[in-house]
Amino acid sequence: MTAQQIVQRLQERFGPKITAAIADDKHPRVHVNADDWREIAAFVFSDPQLKFDWLACHTGVDYVADNKLACVYDLWSFDHRHSFAIKVFTPREKPSIPSVTDLWPAGDWHEREAYDLLGIDFPGHPDLRRILCADDWEGFPLRKDYQFPREYHGIPASVELDWQHKPDYPR
Repeated sequence: MTAQQIVQRLQERFGPKITAAIADDKHPRVHVNADDWREIAAFVFSDPQLKFDWLACHTGVDYVADNKLACVYDLWSFDHRHSFAIKVFTPREKPSIPSVTDLWPAGDWHEREAYDLLGIDFPGHPDLRRILCADDWEGFPLRKDYQFPREYHGIPASVELDWQHKPDYPR
């Protein structure tokens, strides 16, 4: 199916739950709200015309100016050889997107990463815990308003170079 046909199929099935449709883009996609994601995910996974059986990539995005976070799910169908993306939005305050690890097992690590770095909760995830930061790390490093700590357990967490006093440092 073409991106336009995929959009049409989703709009026919879900109507206003598809909040935006961008078929004629380098990254064809639809936008949905987190409350509607689980139903849409199950549909695109099991629908015989779509059959998106592989989660190729899952990326978290911070839209601080809009007070929202999002996850972009890049999907692929091995049977139909088509791809498409679905961007799922959630409020920055208490962000939550239902887990899809039972549909796409690759989502396990991706959801843990978005949880660890952006603070998005994924209800239904079998083992939601930090994956990159230490268990006691405070905050979410990929949020645009994150303040990087000066130290962590007495270890300097950032080093600022004084270029004028480091003449031997490569520039």
